[in-house]
Amino acid sequence: MEHTLWIDGRWTAGEIGSRMAVINPADGGTIAEVVDAGRDDVDRAVRAARRAFDDGRWSRLTPAERSLRLWKLADLLESRAAEFARLESLNTGKPYALVSLGADLPFAVDNLRFFAGAARDTHGSRAGEFAPGGYTSISRREPVGVVGQIAPWNYPLMMAVWKLGPALAAGCTTVLKPASLTPLTTLKLAELIAEAGIPDGVVNIITGRSAGQALVEHPDVRMISVTGSTEAGQSIMRTSAASLKRVHLELGGKAPVLVFADADIGKAATKAAIGATFNSGQDCTAATRLYVEEKIRPQMEEALVAAMRSRVIGEPFAETTEMGPMISSGHRDTVQSSVDRAQSAGARILTGGGTPSHCPAGSYFEPTVIADADQRSEIIQREVFGPVITINSFRDEDEAVRLANDVVFGLAASVFTENAGRAMRVSARLEFGTVWVNDHIPLASEFPHGGFKQSGFGKDLSVEAMGDYQVTKHVMIAHD
Repeated sequence: MEHTLWIDGRWTAGEIGSRMAVINPADGGTIAEVVDAGRDDVDRAVRAARRAFDDGRWSRLTPAERSLRLWKLADLLESRAAEFARLESLNTGKPYALVSLGADLPFAVDNLRFFAGAARDTHGSRAGEFAPGGYTSISRREPVGVVGQIAPWNYPLMMAVWKLGPALAAGCTTVLKPASLTPLTTLKLAELIAEAGIPDGVVNIITGRSAGQALVEHPDVRMISVTGSTEAGQSIMRTSAASLKRVHLELGGKAPVLVFADADIGKAATKAAIGATFNSGQDCTAATRLYVEEKIRPQMEEALVAAMRSRVIGEPFAETTEMGPMISSGHRDTVQSSVDRAQSAGARILTGGGTPSHCPAGSYFEPTVIADADQRSEIIQREVFGPVITINSFRDEDEAVRLANDVVFGLAASVFTENAGRAMRVSARLEFGTVWVNDHIPLASEFPHGGFKQSGFGKDLSVEAMGDYQVTKHVMIAHD
């Protein structure tokens, strides 16, 4: 199947005619071809978004009018959830029943509905007399303008929604670029955007290997929102500095899981295993470093290994599958190399560490537990982005917090304890944007998601996300 670009409310071929294949990671077969857009294509998309912003066809609608269209988009997506989920699993290898249909699509629909409501939020609006001499000051929250949005391959549709929802609620127009590996559901979303009554040019969708760089460099783009690696974020910040673009970054993670002696060991092991293998571990919030209090280390290690071995690996459309393939053979090889280097450096592999024997085809990797890696080692300090979790010990609360914080990332963490006071103390000291207590991985549309340190800045989810796409204006009116 061949796909084109969505620019100014219509499908259009790329200027240079270059195309690229989209691969099914479960079997390595080609499932579609998409446009490998060039700079001229990006410029056409940005110009369409600029016209749509300048003439006010979206930004000057009332909040209620924008809200209705976002709500309709949510309804349309919900009505076709199975179709979108099936395409998402085909393109990414996600388990269809458990993840694509059971988690990603419901969250995407809920998120659109949340931002449909947020579009009408008047929180922060104010007016009054603050200066002598007869003046009234009004604070206005206005859309930033044209936004360039670059989504990742691990949650293609959901991340597209996480970006579109707040930007559209705020009144911005956008050029959205899905990841080159996983563009299919985002392109399909264009059909629903048009059906929902969102005007032409407000949302433009482009694909291509170099399109992201051209988008970041474009002078008419006022803000760039990216979900990706820390290295990608650093590059985008450098490029954006030339035109002083706003930058909104959700980047890498290396989430610790702290398990104290009073925790429910069975629950902690189960939740950590789910957190480490959900979406094949290809999640910036994935559970990657488990630190357990010394006195329960043997029991926790045994329980974690059993929980990881129990995860059902298989074909994405099998009903019992809990973990599908990785996104590509190249990425699987990268994960394998990380595990091999950890073992060569002296760490012990307790389970996993390679390709599962029952999955000879496709980009599969076993759920893997690595014990006693050095705190300064690569496997502890760098993001693996696969179903791999390390296990180490701590003596007391202070050491647990020190080890957890001892990475450059700060996206997510979790604490397992039955002591409410400890849960409050430790969660306050952890330098991470999300801290779970006695769980790992769930999020809610109402609360912000974003990082500390090199995990980026700016928020997805919540009204804070919409605020990132707005700029405050002071209007001061003289009475005489």
